[in-house]
Amino acid sequence: MAEKINQLKSLLTCNVCTEIFTDPVSLGCHHSFCSSCLQDFWAQAENKNCPVCKRKNSKDVVVNFSMKELAESYAGRQRSAPSDEAQGVCTEHLKDIKWFCKDEQRAVCHVCEFPHHQGHTVVPLEEQVLELKQQLRPDLTALQARRRRHQELEETYEAMVPHLKEQRVKTERRIRAEFEQLHRFLREEEEARVKALGEEEEQKRERILLERKTLQEQIRSLSEGLSAVEADLQKDGLSFLSASTRSRTSARALLSGSDPQLLPGALLDEAKHLGNLAHRVWEEMGQRTTFSPVTLDPNTAHGCLSLSDDLTSVRRSNVIQKVPNNPERFTEYSNVLGSEGFSSGEHCWEVEVGDHPHWRIGVAKESVDRRGERTASPANGTWCLLNDSGKYTPGTGETLTLKRTPERIRVQLDYDGGEVSFYDPEDMTLLCTHQHTFTENIFPWFSVGEAGEAQTKALIVCGVSAHSALD
Repeated sequence: MAEKINQLKSLLTCNVCTEIFTDPVSLGCHHSFCSSCLQDFWAQAENKNCPVCKRKNSKDVVVNFSMKELAESYAGRQRSAPSDEAQGVCTEHLKDIKWFCKDEQRAVCHVCEFPHHQGHTVVPLEEQVLELKQQLRPDLTALQARRRRHQELEETYEAMVPHLKEQRVKTERRIRAEFEQLHRFLREEEEARVKALGEEEEQKRERILLERKTLQEQIRSLSEGLSAVEADLQKDGLSFLSASTRSRTSARALLSGSDPQLLPGALLDEAKHLGNLAHRVWEEMGQRTTFSPVTLDPNTAHGCLSLSDDLTSVRRSNVIQKVPNNPERFTEYSNVLGSEGFSSGEHCWEVEVGDHPHWRIGVAKESVDRRGERTASPANGTWCLLNDSGKYTPGTGETLTLKRTPERIRVQLDYDGGEVSFYDPEDMTLLCTHQHTFTENIFPWFSVGEAGEAQTKALIVCGVSAHSALD
């Protein structure tokens, strides 16, 4: 069949432009060409010979309408359907294709059906098309769903680009601010130590000058006494005898004192100023900075939460922020995780809750559901203490009875021992304990509700308070 189609195409192809005929004309030698192609060829050749056999043409050429109709029919079918069987006409019998043979999986005309497809399952073409369309529709639905997922992911990536810039700008600003504080501290510390060095030099210089002035006065007295003794030694006889006693008394008075000694510690104490300088400055810096055992991870925070610049406090915002829908982020509840997970050891931190009426504090496993509507409970991978307008629960259904309203909560995780405990650090009263065998990374977990009229708007993560650390 393909060979016959090629023969038909060759018959309907112009030998000048090698395309299907447009207004074909035939010469006496029976070669055919597009009318415009032939006229252009003759104009360039300056004769009217056949472009193929070079035979001279002496007759006027007219459009071959039969061939034109056949060429247009062929070209139209080629444009509407690229395959042989989809052209609508059987190329072997030139009959309309209205049947489909399921055994050979090909479309046929009614002439093909009788001699070649006896005993085969032959159905109307429309019926087969309808069946195939019904089979294809689930694939279409699946493709549409997959495209939507790809589009959603692409939109998420698109949103990440400006968010990345915002993160970089905000983080860079915070880094520069932190380092500016460090630079300011170092500059102030440098000036203070240089000033102390100058003050020590001034004190010791004044002391040396005072000692030198005293020595100069003593030298002058010794010089005067020495000159008097030398003058008396130049005398003779009674004159010397009368002066010797006075001269000896004066000399012995000048010699009665002890010899002068250099004062110790007259030079600068360089070791005091330079010894372990960087370490001592570092210790001083450490006393002026605070350490937070938990840093919040903004990439996990729900869009309704607002974190402080230093990532140690979180509050509920009145505006939903536009944040990327990245896989780490909570999308259903106002939750946020700490940036560092734990897989062993003991860890503790405290959270200032003040009079905030709605909060949840605890730990969550790394694989906790961040998309679904799951309540905070050990069954869902969250071990916590909940406060709902003064009603405290451990997330397991029962209500806790507390002797006072805590303004600060201490969370203590013993990963290896399988315990999470909550205390009131004011008197280290145990509020509740969860027990579980942990098998994956555990992260600090926080959830914040509306503050309402409460004075405390944000939960603040901090280190263990001094009085509870001593207990």
